[in-house]
Amino acid sequence: MQLLYLTIKQYFGKLVTMKHFFIAGPCVIESEKVVLDIAEALSRIRDKFSIDIIFKASFDKANRTSIDSFRGLGIDKGLRILSKVKKQFNFEITTDIHIPDQAEIVKDVVDIIQIPAFLCRQTDIVVAAAKTKKTVNIKKGQFMAPWDMENIVKKVESTGSNNIMLTERGSSFGYNNLVVDFRGMLIMKGFGYPVIYDVTHSMQLPSLKSTSGGTPEYAKYLAYAAASIGVDGLFCEVHTNPKEALSDASTMLDLKTFESIVPIVLRHWEIYDNYENNS
Repeated sequence: MQLLYLTIKQYFGKLVTMKHFFIAGPCVIESEKVVLDIAEALSRIRDKFSIDIIFKASFDKANRTSIDSFRGLGIDKGLRILSKVKKQFNFEITTDIHIPDQAEIVKDVVDIIQIPAFLCRQTDIVVAAAKTKKTVNIKKGQFMAPWDMENIVKKVESTGSNNIMLTERGSSFGYNNLVVDFRGMLIMKGFGYPVIYDVTHSMQLPSLKSTSGGTPEYAKYLAYAAASIGVDGLFCEVHTNPKEALSDASTMLDLKTFESIVPIVLRHWEIYDNYENNS
C-alpha cells in the first residue's frame, strides 16, 4: 500500500485535462451490413449529442478462448469495410493488430492502432505501431499494475512518437473475474497522455468454459464513475443485437442502452471539468 500511495502522490500533480470522447463499435467485423448498420446508428448518436466517437471494430480476434470461435473476416476484407465506414460516416477509425507486420498494412485506413491487452508488453508490436506515426492506444494487460505502463509508454516514445493513449480494462482477480481499480486510471493520467476506460471489456468473466461470460448490467454505473474522475475517453462495444453477436455477446451493449448512457456521462464530465477549472 505504501508504494501505491507514493505513486498516486507523485502523479497527481501531473494530471492534464483533455477533450473527452467515446470509442464505440462492434467487437469484431461480422459482415459489412452489421458494421454499416452499427456505424449509421452511432453517427446519429454522435450528431444528436455533438460528441466525438471513434469507430472501433476488429478484422480479426486472435485471442478467442476457443479454436472454434468466430475470429472475423480477415485483414483485407475488414479494412475495406472500415474504409467504407470512414468515408460514409466520417468517423475516425481504430482497430487492433496482433503481429508487428500488420501495423504497416492498417496505417492507411485507421487513425488509431490498438494494442490488445495480452500483447501490451510485446516490444516489437508496440514499436511497429509507433513507427507508423499513428496514435497508438495501448490496453493495459489484466496482469499489470498501472505504474508498469510507464515502461510501455517509453517504448513508444523511443520511436520519436508522442501519439499515445492508454486504456484500462480491469485487472485479473481470482478466477474468471476482473476488477477495476479507479486509482490506476489516475496514475496512468500522470504519464501525460489520454486515458480511456474500457467499459464493456471490464464487465467480462473471462474464459467460462469455451466462452467468456459477463455482467453488462453494471456497465453504465462504472462508466459514470470513470467519467466522474475525469477519464478522457470511454470505450464501449455496441451491437444492434448483442445476444446474436459472434464475439463478446455477453458484454456488448445494445445501441439504445449506449445512447441512454451518453447524456449522463456527459453530465459527469461537465461536473468534473468545472471542478478542475475552478479549483
